[in-house]
Amino acid sequence: MAYKIMVDAGHGGYDGGASYNGRLEKDDTLALSLAVGEILSGMGYDVEYTRTTDVYDSPVQKARIGNASGADLFVSIHRNSSPTPNTYNGVQTLVYEDSGLKAALARSVNNELEKVGYRNINVVERPNLAVLRRTQMPAILVETGFINSDVDNNLLDTRFDDTAMAIAQGINS
Repeated sequence: MAYKIMVDAGHGGYDGGASYNGRLEKDDTLALSLAVGEILSGMGYDVEYTRTTDVYDSPVQKARIGNASGADLFVSIHRNSSPTPNTYNGVQTLVYEDSGLKAALARSVNNELEKVGYRNINVVERPNLAVLRRTQMPAILVETGFINSDVDNNLLDTRFDDTAMAIAQGINS
């Protein structure tokens, strides 16, 4: 039986997530999630998605989709944001609790993204997030750079394939 991974593109539909100069988080997360999923499928994983188009499901519903799928791992892809543009940059991976497989995978993903050129701003516990709290399997939420950082947007745009590969490699470790 293949290891099953649920890939969640953050936000969607009327929920655009964070935005910066017309760029919407929901668009970046969908493109990146589909690319990461394709790479993971190529590595032999059974991959499913919470969304493959621009639709909205609540975070609780996304956790339900993950749970109903019987996935072994839940990977939610997001972009970070800060109150003031170009103040922060880097990747951060969020976990319900900094322990076990989820913490090891979060560090692995961050380390792989750091090799692409992103600043590694560590693993952070966020027990209040529904996709981390309500999933029955280990879950990570990857904040793939700051959407309001020109440094991170440039990295994502010029090294998109490398970014997707880094996330997949971090999961595959």
